Amino acid sequence: MHVLSFSRLRTCLFAVPVAVALLLTGFPPETSRLDGIGEAQAQQQQPRRRTLLELLKGNQQQQVAPQVKKAPKRATRRTTKTRKTSRRSNRTVKRTVTTSAPRAPAVAESETVEKLDSARTVLVVGDFIAGGLAQGLEEAFADVAGVRIVSRANGSSGFVRDDFYDWPASVGAIIEEVSPAVVVVMIGSNDRQAMRVGGRSEEVRTGAWDREYISRVNSFAAAVQATNTPLVWVGGPPFRFKSMSADILAFNEFYRDAATAVGGTFVDIWDGFVDEDGAFVASGSGVSGQTVRLRASDGINFTKDGKRKLAFYVERQIRQMLGDAASPLLTTLAPESFSTMRLPPLQPETDLVRINPIPLTDPELDGGAALLGDITRREREAGNNPLQAKSIRRKLVQDGVPPPPMPGRANDFTWPEDEPQAEPVEPS
Repeated sequence: MHVLSFSRLRTCLFAVPVAVALLLTGFPPETSRLDGIGEAQAQQQQPRRRTLLELLKGNQQQQVAPQVKKAPKRATRRTTKTRKTSRRSNRTVKRTVTTSAPRAPAVAESETVEKLDSARTVLVVGDFIAGGLAQGLEEAFADVAGVRIVSRANGSSGFVRDDFYDWPASVGAIIEEVSPAVVVVMIGSNDRQAMRVGGRSEEVRTGAWDREYISRVNSFAAAVQATNTPLVWVGGPPFRFKSMSADILAFNEFYRDAATAVGGTFVDIWDGFVDEDGAFVASGSGVSGQTVRLRASDGINFTKDGKRKLAFYVERQIRQMLGDAASPLLTTLAPESFSTMRLPPLQPETDLVRINPIPLTDPELDGGAALLGDITRREREAGNNPLQAKSIRRKLVQDGVPPPPMPGRANDFTWPEDEPQAEPVEPS
């Protein structure tokens, strides 16, 4: 009898469980060649060979089929959240949450109505700031059928370069062509430059420059006055540059004096675009009361909300001047649309009732001469007839006459006759 070595004995003991496991689970099928299928695809269809360790311990780990992610839509946003199911297994579960993209709030726009054929025209002239003012006025009167805004602003114009555009000489022809009810002017933002005076160049805000500039401003106001058209002069706004704002403040005084001299109206808008300290602000309160962007990034131009606020100050003046024509409820400008004051018919001389004037010296305004509260007069009127005499209560309630004082009562202020009066004591 041969004695087995230790190594052979260990091999036999190790092979017995393997054979038993193969008998229980079965042998794996042979790999067959599949027609028309590639090698990689055939390997995916064949079952995976289990290792010896898996046969002994069993398949405790489960495989998770890979998930196919779909391409998200443009209108939605997908958020993936991952969480672990257990500490032993590394299996994770992914949940996809779909949320709709937020929509921008709708901006309310003023409804535009068709203008009447007989609508009153508001003419806006000036530089590029006046062009923005005209856009704001169009939005302000968009729902008013009786008011039409016409802009004849020239963006690069002013009073300094009259060789480029001469406003005092051109405004009369424009008014004759448009036939406006009101002329609104806003100018001066391009006038901070040298000016030719008497054949020589003068710098801004010198004595000769100011005199010539004031002369041109007054000529423009006189040209508008000659057409018998109401004038509304809008002052210049502040700018980001302090030197520019200082010059515009001086120009506004020139415009105020010129408009007042011809019976026009000057509208000051300066306080609407500065803070409490009088400094320039790019954002501020809009016409709706909300904080909005008023000025562009250059510190000169206006945004859409800034143009609307700019027109807010002028809108009030225009509505006051045009009256019922600026009402949004007006549908026609015919004479029957306006309210007329109806007076009562005149009375003939025979139907007049004349009343004599009442003298101010009469106490009761009835021709009597007695003072109010005269008890003796009322007693004389009643006489000695007891039927006509009034009781104390009726005198108090109807006539306001108090009852006569009783001796010893609180309202008895008479001095006793039998009691001697005290003599005054002379000082010693």
